[in-house]
Amino acid sequence: MRYYKKKEEIDRRKADIQPIGDSLKALMKAYRLDGKLGEVQLVQNWEKIMGKPIAMKTQQLYFKDGKLFVRLTSAPLKHELNMSKSKVIELLNIEAGSDVVKDVVFL
Repeated sequence: MRYYKKKEEIDRRKADIQPIGDSLKALMKAYRLDGKLGEVQLVQNWEKIMGKPIAMKTQQLYFKDGKLFVRLTSAPLKHELNMSKSKVIELLNIEAGSDVVKDVVFL
């Protein structure tokens, strides 16, 4: 009976070791959750991305099929954000690190 491991067994196991961050990214990609995680992070960071004045006039945020729906309480703000929709999409995708937002609909 042998109570110690051969050097080859130890080296083989070390070769399989990878950082936990890489493992989590691979797991998220395998289960296709990375897009959903990005959506949730964008909703949580809405105030940081868009600023406090816009966040205070935002009633509801939700995603559906790659579109971000934003319900606002101010009609002038809605018009202003509609005029700069491409800039808003760019800011959101930069924050997410990938193309999570395909379109923004202001309600």
